[in-house]
Amino acid sequence: MEQFIYKNHQKLRYGYTTGSCAAAAAKAAAFMLLSGQDIRTVDLMTPKQMPLHLEVLDPVRTGQEVSCAIRKDGGDDPDVTNGIRVCACVQRMEQPGIRILGGRGVGRVTKPGLEQPVGEAAINRVPRQMIRENLEEVSRSLGYTGGLQVTVSVPEGEELAKRTFNPRLGIVGGISILGTSGIVEPMSEQALIETIRVEIRQKLANGMEYLLIVPGNYGIDFLGEYGQGLDLADAVKCSNFVGEALDAAVEYGAKGVLLVGHIGKFVKLAGGIMNTHSHNADARMELLTVHAALLGAPLSLLRRMMECVTTDDALQYLKEAGMLEPVMERLLERMEFYVKQRVQDRLEPGVITFSKVHGILGQTGGVTELVERIGAQNR
Repeated sequence: MEQFIYKNHQKLRYGYTTGSCAAAAAKAAAFMLLSGQDIRTVDLMTPKQMPLHLEVLDPVRTGQEVSCAIRKDGGDDPDVTNGIRVCACVQRMEQPGIRILGGRGVGRVTKPGLEQPVGEAAINRVPRQMIRENLEEVSRSLGYTGGLQVTVSVPEGEELAKRTFNPRLGIVGGISILGTSGIVEPMSEQALIETIRVEIRQKLANGMEYLLIVPGNYGIDFLGEYGQGLDLADAVKCSNFVGEALDAAVEYGAKGVLLVGHIGKFVKLAGGIMNTHSHNADARMELLTVHAALLGAPLSLLRRMMECVTTDDALQYLKEAGMLEPVMERLLERMEFYVKQRVQDRLEPGVITFSKVHGILGQTGGVTELVERIGAQNR
């Protein structure tokens, strides 16, 4: 695919989703089945209205069915599925309509809360719609009025799934066939946000009411070391998207959320910065320094703090000046203020922040009760 977008002064190439691959393979196989002709390429219009012209691989005729494959191209935002073959096998049905099945290497849903019901193949709604519309288009163009059954498979899917979120989500046996626009946008944040939303929705659908959310492995490691009696397997990793994780928790009906994170990220919450990626905003030293200033820190200390590269260095200066605890108290008050503002009193939030050098730095009110409620869910 040779279409590009410019981000951060870089020219980046778009890719296309496993859903587009499945729809294109199904369209090509249906055409070859109903027309009796072999084709080497297939055209597909994606929901994003970006056209694809794709090579048809491995066409095979076996009795009353035709199969072929499309190779996935993630563009300049490749993931573990980049380069895999997504296959479709199409056969006629006597009854009208389109039947979509998942074959080898396509995961199967085993837990509620996902887009597809338990027992169904993990082929999401938009890819199913794309497959259905393209098979109906081929049938109309060739005057065919019967039904078609398409089985989507991914030869490498079962092994690849081990490197995805699927096992954690309760999708077994393969990868998911995904995509809402049909196009992979380079450096897309939306795909990761959607993964976070899916995990939160699923945990709540499975009976959890209180969520443990951490940005990443630092939070998991901290909880493993300091205890709290929580089941770390139930933690949702939100990466930098604290705000979006809170939004999803509210949307799907959580009663409470405990956020646990390193001060290097969570100090930004004290400034209302809910996307903690450095490309979005930094302000770590500014926030630490301004709260130290409000507590009367001398100018010499403030200057040293502003010159620090890491939050741990700045915290060390505060510790030496005997100001670490009062500054952290103020910061946690502001973290609590902005987190509560984000959830608009629709759930009970709590924050624990820590440093790998200085240990636990503090927590907001209500954390003890949240820890007890989260722990009780696992008993």
